[in-house]
Order: sequence, then structure tokens, then C-alpha cells
Amino acid sequence: MKFDNVAPLIAEHEALEVELGSPELHADPVRARRVNRRYAELSRIVAAHSAWRQASEDLEAATQLAAEDEAFAAEVPELAAQVERTAEALRRLLIPRDPNDSRDVIMEIKMGEGGEESALFAGDLLRMYLRYAESKGWRTEIIEQTPTDLGGVKDVQLAIKGSSTDPADGVWAHLKFEGGVHRVQRVPVTETQGRIHTSAAGVLVFPEVDAPEEIAIDPNELRIDVFRSSGPGGQSVNTTDSAVRITHIPTGIVVSMQNEKSQLQNREAAMRVLRARLLAKQQEEADAESAQLRKSQIRTVDRSERIRTYNFPENRIADHRTGYKAYNLDQVMNGALDPVIESCIRADEEARLADLGSDH
Repeated sequence: MKFDNVAPLIAEHEALEVELGSPELHADPVRARRVNRRYAELSRIVAAHSAWRQASEDLEAATQLAAEDEAFAAEVPELAAQVERTAEALRRLLIPRDPNDSRDVIMEIKMGEGGEESALFAGDLLRMYLRYAESKGWRTEIIEQTPTDLGGVKDVQLAIKGSSTDPADGVWAHLKFEGGVHRVQRVPVTETQGRIHTSAAGVLVFPEVDAPEEIAIDPNELRIDVFRSSGPGGQSVNTTDSAVRITHIPTGIVVSMQNEKSQLQNREAAMRVLRARLLAKQQEEADAESAQLRKSQIRTVDRSERIRTYNFPENRIADHRTGYKAYNLDQVMNGALDPVIESCIRADEEARLADLGSDH
């Protein structure tokens, strides 16, 4: 093991350290954010490489001393194991990262099959993600929400923001695997016979754009319609045309907003979501061109696929992509999502490691 490929990364880390001290950098917030993220990512690699090199030097010294004095021989196996552990940690850090890992996210949760029970489950998923975000110290903001008469959620758009520049701690790094169909099995509150029903809710996750100028949108490619906001039962809740629907003509992406009281606020919220969707579309197109990312079993999971089942009678949570299963659904619904998400992160890492191996 030589890890020769780390040398240019160490040089890049040193160059970024110099750049971070430059006043010119901080005059450009978008560039500064990008440099800080890359520096945080490389800092982990530099520290891991240093630990591996130190362990290797210790093993070499102990091996030489053991040849002269048997008392040192007992240390050699443990030091050899330490070299392997540090090498494995470094190998994992050298797996190419998703470039969006350190970004914040916009999440959409929509009711699916199952009528009102599906809407109630969508509301449960919203609370689960809000509590998970709280446990991670992330900030949340509900951009748009359409409630139902029984207290469920027809659809909701939620912004989740982190505070770390380290991609490994990023919001997208953790929540990008949540996109897909979430299936629930339980006795609905509307069911009088006590029968278990299966229904579903859909989740979409998009990396949020750091600044508006990051995604160029030609105003001539937008169709903007205004209309009156409506409440849960369809009744109008506003006397002015404050709700906004924006259609991005080249892609066909449509975003509607009506939560805010003014047309301007709804337009700004809709543009924010539109930029996130366009960024995600750009990334998907880039991924489709990359054989390495295309082979990843988690990254390319189809959004229509049922990714997870929440079985309330058995208190069971199961992720169908990774094989993860646990009987603590009550805790998961209260935000204890880490083990489920970690199973997705590990599966994605293994797939990327396998891709690296097949490329050599």
C-alpha cells in the first residue's frame, strides 16, 4: 500500500488553506462556501493519511527492533492490525463523493395510494423528518403545505439546513436516500372493523441551490400563472390572486405556491424550489453519463420504487434496498432514523468501492 494518489490531494489542501486566508475569497460567498466544503472534505483525508503513515512507521520500527530483541515481537501483530485499520479508513475516504453531499435539501412529501390514511401517513413522515432534523441540530422551514380535513397532509415542501461544511455531515449526504415510495401497514383511524390496510406516501429530495446565480434561469423560458389560494376543502381562502404557478418550459417542471400572503413571496418560494429541482435534474443527467455512478445500487434507485415499509402492528421498519430490518418503528417515527440511513450510506459506499475495484 502506497496511496500515491493522496499526494495531489495534500497539495490541494495546502493551496486551499492559503486561499481561505484571502480577503478576496470572502467577497464571493458562493466561491467561499465551495472552498470551505472542499477544505473540510480534504482535511479528513489528510488526517487519515497522517494516521496511516504514522502506524506504518511504527510497524516498521517495531519489526526492525523485534529482529534484535524478541520483547518487541509481541507488539508487531497489534501494530500490523492498526496499519490495516487506518488503511481501510483512508480507502473509504478516498471513495469519490457525491458533489452535493454538503448541500442543504428541499424535501417534498405527497400522499399516494390510500386516500385519507395516506395523507395521515404523509403527516407522520413529516413529523419524523422534523424530529430527525432536530436531533441532528439542523434547521427546518415549511415552505408550502396543503393539509386535509382530518389533520393529514396532501403535500408539503420542507427546507432542511445544516451547519457543517464537512460533506460527511451534510444534509444531502444523509437524506438523499429518502426519495421513493414509503409504504405503511396499519389499521387506519377511519377503519371501524380493525383491519390492517396498506397505503403509501411519496418522498422527493432535492439538493438546495446555494445562491440564485448558481442556476441560470432565462425569464423567457418561464410561464407564470396566478390564481386564488384554496383551503383543505377547496374553498377560496384569499380574495386576491396571490397563489403562483411557475412552469419551466424547457423541462416541463411545474411548481405551485400559495402558503404566503403575497404574490411576490409565493413567487420567490416557487423559484427556490424550481432551482433545487433544476439542480437535481442537472446532477441526474451528469450521473447518467458516468458509468461509475450509474452502477451504484442506491444512487440510481427509481423514485417510483417502494423503498421502505413501516409495519405498525409488528412495530417493524424495513428498507428493501439494503435489507435493513428492526423492530423499533415507534422510535423511528420519533426521529431515530440514524441506523436506517446509515445502512443506505454503507451500501452506497460498498457499491462505490466495488466500482473502484472494477475500474482497475
